[in-house]
Amino acid sequence: MESGHLDAPRFFGILAVILLGAKVFGLLARRIGQPAILGELIAGIVLGRSALGWVDPRLEGLHLLSELGVLILLFAIGLETNLGQLLRVGGTSATVAAVGVALPFALGFVACRLMGVAHLPALVVSASLTATSVGITARVFAELGHLQEPEGRIVLGAAVLDDVLGLVILTVVFGVVNGNTLSAASLARTSGLAFGFLIAAIVLGTLLIPMVWKGIRKLDPAGASVLWALLLALTLAWVASACGSAPILGAFVAGLLLHGSEEAEGIERGITDLGHLFVPIFFVCVGAAVDVRVFDPSQRANWPTLAIGATLIVAAILGKFASGYAPWWFKGRKAVIGVGMIPRGEVGLIFAEMGDRGKIFDSKLFGAVTLMVVVTTFLAPPVLRRLLVTRGPLPSGGDREGIDELVTEI
Repeated sequence: MESGHLDAPRFFGILAVILLGAKVFGLLARRIGQPAILGELIAGIVLGRSALGWVDPRLEGLHLLSELGVLILLFAIGLETNLGQLLRVGGTSATVAAVGVALPFALGFVACRLMGVAHLPALVVSASLTATSVGITARVFAELGHLQEPEGRIVLGAAVLDDVLGLVILTVVFGVVNGNTLSAASLARTSGLAFGFLIAAIVLGTLLIPMVWKGIRKLDPAGASVLWALLLALTLAWVASACGSAPILGAFVAGLLLHGSEEAEGIERGITDLGHLFVPIFFVCVGAAVDVRVFDPSQRANWPTLAIGATLIVAAILGKFASGYAPWWFKGRKAVIGVGMIPRGEVGLIFAEMGDRGKIFDSKLFGAVTLMVVVTTFLAPPVLRRLLVTRGPLPSGGDREGIDELVTEI
């Protein structure tokens, strides 16, 4: 990530370009019947290194705003998620998550070794296949009005668990890269910290948040509930990071804990307004990080990248799609679950970036992993839409006004 000086006027200009591009391409995507997120990702590709070069997601200011955008998105999704309903599909989500991590990892590792990739890079590539982008998947389900249906809740729960499992795998793999010994104790410690945060935050938050919120009402009767809610989300994001988990996991838990509170509706309206500004920055920056020139088949030097990338795409799609059929007892639409688990998005790019920064990947392998991330990210939204529009959203228990406004107007 670059840390060079970026003066305020130029920074404001870049933000204006990002927001305008996200809005224009998002509207165009919706005009042709696709989710707005697809347009925002394309806007990033056009504005980023692949074409115009106006947006560099490595700039520190943009990176931080992008992280804030995905944090706000996951907080909003948490506000719309009923914890009781999520727990009711917990066993199903856990099964989908476990298979969705193990199967792509195994397929990716075997494919890489058969294609001559060394042992350590093959491990990191395989780890990148385990990710599922919570932000992209949740955004598509919410935009199409299916977030509260069983398939949406299962995918959301499984994607959250995937992030936790993926973080454990990433931590272990890069511990080995840095010379640490892989042992049952280190694996148990890493896993315990990640899952311990999730369980402790939900249990303690369920007990303490109602009392804290009662005190806030007395302390601040004017009702600055949005500020206090955002403070909770930022605090839990920081605590999650300190515990070795992803910050977005903390923001999601904060939303879960505030769902159903007296102030939830007002908080949603405020977070929706913030989302209009910050969420598009995140998706544009994801697209801007991609360099599509390495995918040009007319350049012979790109052929190894394309061959490995194509193999990884097949492994990535098959592994995640099969996970949707793992809970054989579930009677809903398993194909929807499988497709919902496919996009790697920002999570996959994090794996690719760390492999590149740690000098584990050469340019070809980095390009191949990036190609896998791009294809799976762009494939899922239109396919999900095609699967879901054949059945309208439930007449009751659907998404409330706030998140609908957030995902349909950005």
